[in-house]
Amino acid sequence: MAAGGYASASVTAVAGRAGVAAGSVYTHFPSKADLFAEVFRDANERELAIVNEIAARTGESVPERLAEAVEAWARRALASPTLAWALMAEPVDPEIETARVEAKRRYRDVFARLLDEGVSRGEINAVDVRTAAAAIVGAMQESLVGPMAEPAAGAGLIPALVAFVLHAVSAQEPARRRRRQRS
Repeated sequence: MAAGGYASASVTAVAGRAGVAAGSVYTHFPSKADLFAEVFRDANERELAIVNEIAARTGESVPERLAEAVEAWARRALASPTLAWALMAEPVDPEIETARVEAKRRYRDVFARLLDEGVSRGEINAVDVRTAAAAIVGAMQESLVGPMAEPAAGAGLIPALVAFVLHAVSAQEPARRRRRQRS
């Protein structure tokens, strides 16, 4: 999937890379969709762990952690665009789409917890945190790999995305981030 996306991946290719016969793969997974739904869950679990770790930090403001989580997700997506496309936007079988929606909900929940903390600490204006978190997930995916993504945006894409997310929840960009961007 990382090399050519879901459409180009085959059970035979996976079996070959694993050094087993395709029949062996089918012993554990009844179909390509079942196999790749598991691959999809595993890949998303690694990405979600990074965002979760940033969100759970103590000693940093919510806007700082929010900005860093968005930036980390964006950098990783842009570093592996084919995999990001496969995980976020490529047309896939219904079983995989179900896993994709589950992953989006889990990201939404991480951002919702972070926003809820920000509201309770007075660092973010009162918002419907679940709606705002869902909008953040959608905006990130759409701007990075969706049909409206601007691949030519280059180095300005990540700061623009972070600024958009912070402004969307009425959070000031952390001073430390502003200083880094100027230097």
